[in-house]
Amino acid sequence: MSGLIRNAAKAAVDPLEKRLERLRSYSESAGRRAGLYREVAGLADRGASESVGAVRRAPAPGRKLQKIGFIMLWIPEPTMITAAVGGPMILAGRYLDTKYNGATVSDVGEHTKETLQELGRVREQLR
Repeated sequence: MSGLIRNAAKAAVDPLEKRLERLRSYSESAGRRAGLYREVAGLADRGASESVGAVRRAPAPGRKLQKIGFIMLWIPEPTMITAAVGGPMILAGRYLDTKYNGATVSDVGEHTKETLQELGRVREQLR
């Protein structure tokens, strides 16, 4: 009779232990997730966000310089000083466009995808 009581007591404790184990695993998971969020929040400082922003939307100083040069070139002025300044600004902007890489991450991704597609086409033709 006492063996039956012990077995019944064990049967009642087993579901509780399983539930306790599950709660412990949930707690550990929540702790890891909170730690991850803390680390990500630490990355959100101004310097890192500016660097990521510069990679995502690259500035184009050459194009801006060209636009300002065209505006100055076409402004009517009797002394023609703006025309004398606008021309070199346009040329400097074109030079900056050739030397400055204004590619963004999405540009790199698109070009990589196009290259991989082209390599796939070449591989298919060789078969």
